[in-house]
Parts: sequence; C-alpha cells; structure tokens
Amino acid sequence: MEIDVRGFTGEPRQFLEAGELAFGDRAHDDDVPAFESLFEPDRAIGAYDGDRLVGTAGIFSFDLTIPGGVMPSAGVTLVGVHPTHRRRGILRRMMRAQLDHVHERGEATAILWASEGSIYQRFGYGLGTMLTRLSIERDRSALRRPLEPSGIVRFVDVADAKRVLPPVYDAVAPTRPGFFARTPAFWDADIFRDPEHWRRGAGPAFYVVHEADGQVDGYARYRIRESSDQDGPRRIVILTEKLATNPIADLELWQFLVGIDLVSSIDAWNVAPDDPILLNALEPRRLGMGLADAVWLRVVDVAAALTQRRYAADGRLVLDVTDEFCPWNAGRWALAVEGGMPIVEQATDAPDLACDITDIGAAYLGGIGFTALADAARVRELQPGAALRADVLFRTPRPPWCPKVF
Repeated sequence: MEIDVRGFTGEPRQFLEAGELAFGDRAHDDDVPAFESLFEPDRAIGAYDGDRLVGTAGIFSFDLTIPGGVMPSAGVTLVGVHPTHRRRGILRRMMRAQLDHVHERGEATAILWASEGSIYQRFGYGLGTMLTRLSIERDRSALRRPLEPSGIVRFVDVADAKRVLPPVYDAVAPTRPGFFARTPAFWDADIFRDPEHWRRGAGPAFYVVHEADGQVDGYARYRIRESSDQDGPRRIVILTEKLATNPIADLELWQFLVGIDLVSSIDAWNVAPDDPILLNALEPRRLGMGLADAVWLRVVDVAAALTQRRYAADGRLVLDVTDEFCPWNAGRWALAVEGGMPIVEQATDAPDLACDITDIGAAYLGGIGFTALADAARVRELQPGAALRADVLFRTPRPPWCPKVF
C-alpha cells in the first residue's frame, strides 16, 4: 500500500505514541498533558499506512537568538519512522513536506537535535552549535584561585524556581546565538516537570540559585546518581543546566557544585564550549572534557537568513551556493555589509566562495568559520583571502550554544 504523507489529523497522544515508538520507546501517561501543552497540530506531519500512523515530524515555533538579534525559527522535533516502514523514502517525503511548509511560512531557518548527524545532512542541515561534556573527579576539581564569596548559593523549591529561574534565562538568551525563547508552557513541561522515567536511575532534581545584593543572577539544576565500581559506592552529581548572568556568579556556582560533600564526581552532558570552568580549573586535563555536536541548522531561505543576522565588520562577499534539496537557494548571492547592516541579492559577478547549504548552516550562528570549512575541503576559496574575509564578517563574540534539547 502507498504511504500517504500529509498533515497530521488526530489527537496529540497518538502523535506522541507514534513518535516514541519510532525511537524504540513507549509514551508514558504522565507525558501526555505536557506534550499537549506544547503540541502545534498545524505544524505536525504524519506518514500513514492506511489508517495507521507510521511516521511523524513535528515543529515547535521558536524565537531563536542569532548574531545581532532574534528571528523566528522552526524547531524540528519528534521525527521518526517505525522500524517496520524504514527504507521506503518516508523520511525524505516528510522532510520535503516540512521544509516546503517552513519556506511558505516565511521562516528562514530550521533547527534540530539529531539522533544521527548523517541523517539530516542529506537534507541540508549544517552543524550549527557544539557542546562540551565534562566528567570531573571531585578530588581533582580545585579552582586555580579559590573564590571569596560575593553572594550566596541557596536551595529553592519548585515554586520558587518557577519564579526566579526564567528571568536569569531571559537575561542570558539574547547574549548568545543558539538560545531559543522559552514559553511558560515549555518551562513547565521540560524543566520543572520531573517524572521518574526521565531520571535514568538518578534522584529528583535540585535547584540552587546564586544571589548577590538580593538579586538572583545564576542557577543550577542537578541530580545525584548512586552507583558502584571496583572501589565501592559512588555518588555522582549530574548537572542538567547551569546559567548565570555574570562570570562571578557562574564560578561560584561551580565552586558550590564541586564542593558538594559525599560525592565522587560531577558529570555535565551539555555546557557551553567556552564555559569559564575550562580556564579556571587547576588541572584542566582532569575535567574529562569532550566535544560533541549539538544543534543542526538548516538555512531554508538564504537571502532572508543572511539579511536578518548582523555582522562584525563591513565588506562584500559573493557566495556560490549549491542546495539540491531546496533549489530556490541555489545560485550566486552577494552579501554587502555597511555599518553592520546587510543587503543580500542575487549576483552575476565572480564568486568569492563556493559552498553547500550545509556550510552556510554551520557558519550562520558563528560556530564554525569559513577558513575551517575550507581547511576541511568543504568550502572552496575562489578568490584569494575570501575565507578569511568571510570569517571577519561572520565572527561573533561568543560561540553559539543551546543549553536544552527540544
């Protein structure tokens, strides 16, 4: 029977159950209300085998921080095909329908966290942000200069956390590309909700805040997991999120975390690539540091995307772009920047750089430079010095980072 790919019609629970099954999991009853609060039915695509839903592709409508501002972006989520229906081109058809819809809606970019990076590069997604993983042995966690406290760190319950955490996030989000604005529904569904099946053997979440002069300027959310090895029992701090509006608050939160008694290590799956701990640890090589891919970004409309961001310098660059999946992006595009403000238009003069749309996605938030892309034999420099000129234009003060999977 022919698989029908079309707009989803049905209850949110059906979409969630089908999506979870594609990932080899089962939806929990207590996940349904939270999912319903975020679900956007008009942005959901289903693949149907008769009346059976065998594939899903959803979107959260986000406001994404980009260099110099904020723009609407499609947050792609819960994309999957049931194991019984793989290798039939269903995913490609869902991606086709989804990107066409995003383009028609006027969103210039789409973003996602990939289950496998190889999947989405086929559809034009580039590696937009990176994350750092840490596994810090507590007996090797000293800071190079112990801090004299400038404020206090205190525990808060969930009710207080709902009041004081979002303002910190909202203050940090505009300062770093890759953040997306969190709605109250998102905070409740993905941050403050704490079902046991999310804990992976760890305990309930703790919330601590850093407070100076009566103002909360940072927070951390963590769990404690108990395990054992050949040396006996181990208690591990699992850091799930840490944000601060200033460096001192950030470091004092770290000093609190590495100083928690009766634990052996601190594991953090996702901290910023330039987290201050990297330059403040007494023994940096004992941080157990690793780098991994995070958000993948798809430039859906080259002209609109390049026009909406801001640039670090003035200049002109002509890009010869290839885009097999969204051919409206293919061709030569001139980016002219004056006073940090861009004008983007189609060009006929000789190009400076030849690149694929995935390369524009990788460079868009400032995470990967054109020189690095050229060194990786992805971007071709057609005019001497063009990659360096592009790096100067696209440079950002901080590397992009996204603190939360969606």
